[in-house]
Amino acid sequence: MGEENPSFANRKYIPPWREPYLIGIAGCSGSGKTSIASSIIQQLNVSVLCLPVVNSEETCKPLTKEQKDLAFNSKWDFDSPGSFDLDLLVQTLKDLKTGKKVQIPTYSFAQHDRTDKWVTIYGANVVILEGIYALYDERVLEQLDLKIFVDTDFDVCLARRLNRDILHRGRELELSIRQWERFVKPNFMRYIRFTMDNADVLVPRGLENEIAINMLSKLIQRQLKEKSAQHLEDLLQLGKDCKTNDDYVVVGSTPQIEAIHTTLLSQNTTRDDFVFSFDRVASILVARALDVLDNYAPMTVTTPQGVPYHGIKLPYEDLCAVGVIRGGECFTRAIRSTIPGVRLGKLLIQSDSRTGEPKLHTLKLPPCIDPPPAGRATAADLETLQRTKVMLLDTQISSGAAATMATAVLIDHGVPEENIIVVAYMSSEIGLRRLKAAFPMVRIVVGRVERTFFGRFIESRYYGTN
Repeated sequence: MGEENPSFANRKYIPPWREPYLIGIAGCSGSGKTSIASSIIQQLNVSVLCLPVVNSEETCKPLTKEQKDLAFNSKWDFDSPGSFDLDLLVQTLKDLKTGKKVQIPTYSFAQHDRTDKWVTIYGANVVILEGIYALYDERVLEQLDLKIFVDTDFDVCLARRLNRDILHRGRELELSIRQWERFVKPNFMRYIRFTMDNADVLVPRGLENEIAINMLSKLIQRQLKEKSAQHLEDLLQLGKDCKTNDDYVVVGSTPQIEAIHTTLLSQNTTRDDFVFSFDRVASILVARALDVLDNYAPMTVTTPQGVPYHGIKLPYEDLCAVGVIRGGECFTRAIRSTIPGVRLGKLLIQSDSRTGEPKLHTLKLPPCIDPPPAGRATAADLETLQRTKVMLLDTQISSGAAATMATAVLIDHGVPEENIIVVAYMSSEIGLRRLKAAFPMVRIVVGRVERTFFGRFIESRYYGTN
């Protein structure tokens, strides 16, 4: 992906994961860094997507065959700075700071090699980095907003280290003790203990220090609240200076469409009739969105009578759809019947019950717009990403917050803004204004536009949960 996240080129909307609050937790091996990070997340009661933990041990450098032989005999030093790919760690933190999606390799200490799996981090407001060298590299320190050092007694660290190595990494007791005496303890004394001076907060006794953990949890909670308040203010300001215009497509008001509106808006409509009518209007909306596409290719075919016919080809292979859960899933039947073999994705954006702020909870995009990380993505992957048109589906656009955030997510993943078509059955005027103010090149297809908010009701009636 590019040097700068493209969704931030237009400064009218800044997603909450722009410049996340980065926390570094360092300390001796076995000091309780991971346990403290887990305890903080548990106290805050937030999803891992909103507050992920980056373990610097995952950036261990791959070993050669000779180095692996030494490692299996506990003769390889995993605890020196040279064993870690600090350049990768620095670049990962820089990407997180600019709101980009990052994919971190996973390392198997049982096999002493990187696996073929990757950990994806995206959409985080706060990120915790934990590892023995979290406060070692000056470039890492420049990216961190809060630096924590966990100071735990050596005997406790050794006991925890042995427990982890024997139970979770399949090592023998004698080899683990040898590695501790030969590498772990000397490297701590030589490199790590001095990083204590770089810390803003010193946590003695590790996980046993409940007062310190509670203090850190409250500090992070305050950061989350500040980001939430700023995000809500940004959303409220969107569209205030933008007049309502006709820069969107509204399905024409024909007798058939009016009859469908009447059925869907009537409180007396049965669920079977409601589902049937919504599937009909959803098919019309998807078909109308296909008319907006500009990548139809000319095609000549021969009729059964042997006469050539010069027409066009529908660009199905360069098209995918992403539904905003739950409303967008109501379009599934319609879009599958309209676009053969369409590739589908989904994302979940829900409003916080306390603040009303929309938050990204789940994300699963089709491979065509979610290529492998830089270095593994081929030229064909990137070309596919640039030419793929994406239909962003939802039943209703009320405040415009969810639609705006969902659009930012797609652009963050490299989808060009002009390739996004937002399709919704119903929208408020302010919702359209906010979306167009944030992303003016996005195209919108709606069934009807209301001057005021309509409470969400389509998906509840569609699935019979009202």
